[in-house]
Amino acid sequence: MRGLGTASAVRASAGALLLWSALAVALNGAVDLRVAAAFGAFMVVGELVRTPLPGDRQQAPLGAAAALAYALLGSLGGLRTHHGVAQVVLLCGGAMLLGLLPSLAAGVRLDPDLFARRILTVAVAAALFQPCYNSGMLDRLHLPGPVYAMLLTGDAACAALVDVLLAAALRSERSRVPPGRAVRDELAALVGIGTAIVATGMVVSLAAGEIGLWALPLFSAPLLLSQVSFRRYTAILATQRQTVASLARATEVAGYTLPGHARRVASLAGRIGRELALGERELLLLEYAALMHDIGQLSLVDPVPGGATALLPVAEQRRIGQLGSEVIRQTGVPPQVAETVALLAEPYRRADGRRDPGVPRASAIIRVANAFDDLVCDDGCPARQREVLEQLRQDTALLYEPAVVDALGRVLLAGAGG
Repeated sequence: MRGLGTASAVRASAGALLLWSALAVALNGAVDLRVAAAFGAFMVVGELVRTPLPGDRQQAPLGAAAALAYALLGSLGGLRTHHGVAQVVLLCGGAMLLGLLPSLAAGVRLDPDLFARRILTVAVAAALFQPCYNSGMLDRLHLPGPVYAMLLTGDAACAALVDVLLAAALRSERSRVPPGRAVRDELAALVGIGTAIVATGMVVSLAAGEIGLWALPLFSAPLLLSQVSFRRYTAILATQRQTVASLARATEVAGYTLPGHARRVASLAGRIGRELALGERELLLLEYAALMHDIGQLSLVDPVPGGATALLPVAEQRRIGQLGSEVIRQTGVPPQVAETVALLAEPYRRADGRRDPGVPRASAIIRVANAFDDLVCDDGCPARQREVLEQLRQDTALLYEPAVVDALGRVLLAGAGG
């Protein structure tokens, strides 16, 4: 995949799979059309009510669960079904396209990688189950109920793992996140709505064997309620982010810092954090702390010239950090943000020369990003950036963590190369 590009390879694979499915269904004909229509309708509805999730993810839980249930569907109301892998993939792709049409017509930009991932994930689930079921192998094994359920669980788990690996590979390529960190982030995201999707798909496929198509609405309702909860949680996060951004601008409006300083520090800190393989949660808290790192200046009687706290004595920097942390604790953001700001001026080394574990890595990152922006000031030419970077390197004996300064150098080099 690396030679072609992960995103291109994933999209090409999904496209080829859809083309093969269309040809196979055209040659062999579609079967159990009433069943296909019912599951397809649920997939379409799922796409229509898709929801944003933390980490800038888009997901259609109801549609994904219906697709997984159809891929793992054996008997329906005591009667055998006969659809195979090709029909599962084609139905999933067609339903997704139908459900996305209103958004596309409205000009909403959608992620094609998400579409491709869904196609490939459903194909894996169907390929693991449908040939075994349609060939009669499962009937010959006479599997008891618990073992059959475990089989479906294993199939669903494999499909979920494929989705995690695809999502991690795409994110690693897009955001230059180390693959291991990307996999951990995607696994953490799966623990939330992902487990609900997998569980609903399995339950629907099992229950449909006894009660038929009524299993779709009956056992999808809890997932729909979970989706509403996730939507509210995402809205809360968005509001929190807006609040933090507004507070960050308070120092600029009051004339304590230069315009755009907090935003520039937050952007640079985020790039350094990604270079150092911080996870999604750590990057979010880093962004909050970087945006509000100067909020303590509002408690000063006399503004710092140019808002450049990096030029102040360490004792004064420490006092501003403590004042800022007291304000941040009242905003409702996670307490780690206040702790990060409070420790911005603390030495990263202990007396024995080792890194102090009590000083968060986020504090060291923001300290470097803030100093860089303060020292570069309005002169952002490459020569000045290199000069400031060298100045920071000379102060790594105590003030700035060498690993963070080195990461800043790589970020600047990547920016110059782009």
